[in-house]
Amino acid sequence: MTDAFRYLTKGCVDVVTASGLNTKLSRGAPLIVKVGFDPTAPDIHLGHTVLIRKMKHFQDLGHRVVFLIGDFTGMIGDPSGRSKTRPPLSREEVESNAETYKRQVFKILDPARTEVRFNSEWLGALGSEGFIRLAATYNVARMLERRDFRQRYDAGQAVSIHEFLYPLAQAYDSVALKADVELGGTDQLFNLNVGRDIMPAYDLEPQVVMTTPLLEGLDGVDKMSKSLGNYVGVTEAPAVMYSKLLSISDDLMWSYYTLLTDLSPAEIETERARRRPMESKMALARRIVGDCHGAGSAGTAEEEWCRIHRQGAPPSEMEIVELTGVFKPHQLLVRLGLAPSSTEGARLVRQGGVRMDGVVLGPKEEIQIADGLVRRGSFQRSETILSVGTKRYVRIQAGR
Repeated sequence: MTDAFRYLTKGCVDVVTASGLNTKLSRGAPLIVKVGFDPTAPDIHLGHTVLIRKMKHFQDLGHRVVFLIGDFTGMIGDPSGRSKTRPPLSREEVESNAETYKRQVFKILDPARTEVRFNSEWLGALGSEGFIRLAATYNVARMLERRDFRQRYDAGQAVSIHEFLYPLAQAYDSVALKADVELGGTDQLFNLNVGRDIMPAYDLEPQVVMTTPLLEGLDGVDKMSKSLGNYVGVTEAPAVMYSKLLSISDDLMWSYYTLLTDLSPAEIETERARRRPMESKMALARRIVGDCHGAGSAGTAEEEWCRIHRQGAPPSEMEIVELTGVFKPHQLLVRLGLAPSSTEGARLVRQGGVRMDGVVLGPKEEIQIADGLVRRGSFQRSETILSVGTKRYVRIQAGR
């Protein structure tokens, strides 16, 4: 087993087959490495970058990486993991999301060494005759080996014929590109293997299939997802990214080291042995923020986090709201959107987590905001900072 093989398979779940990958690597020629992304949403989060980073690993070793945008397959709709037919995207949605994808992936990939292709280039030109020949390379029994198809079929739920075209179209991408390797998440294993299966019908050597795990979100329970709110977006502000990454558990941190950094397994073990968990977590956050925004931004984000969480200072940037009126603390929280209801606001105040300029607010206090001044007892200023815990801050400016 070579160092290249170990580096390329780090963090992978499936390698189909390991011997095939070793054989291809032993030939010494650059491999064509394909990864397809259907532009189903405009933003990329760290869960998507697990695959993108694996692409970078191949780039690091001199291989040719193809970032394939599924503008054609995106209009079919990937049935992977779906309990019902996925609605197809419009051409306008596909094109808009694709442009956003291209900008975001180059936070990690080297644009000079990345080939961006759109699969409408060959699938659009395949024509009805070509699709009939493509469909002839596979059969219904094998399609129904796919778990989500089988479950829906057995439950009497609809499986549309066009959904069978998705794995076949994705497989034909590998034929058109003459791919040596295709990467994907574990939920894509069936689709990737269809590519392996049909390539000999086009007189091509089967591609090697490699899958990476679905990244757990910040909660350490579900996969990272915007809809679940447990995500870190690659375009989020550096300070926000850094703070989110510092919130993960110590155990989850080591999974993130494996899947979201370029460190080798030996380097990760050295990191685990030589530092305390909090120091390792801060180093991880610096790396990830640095990859997305640059080392300077990562350093500034860390300084900001330390100012807030270790020195008790407010963030340097926060929402500014101009107000007038007379409020009890719980009413002010609701007005500012820091509590969903008066009951929840009162609970936060009773817990002692609500502060005005660093001083704890009591439930019976009254804040008067008028004539350009914020008044609380003998205290009066033209503006004040209200905080809930260490994560939510609002700067209040008094209206007239």
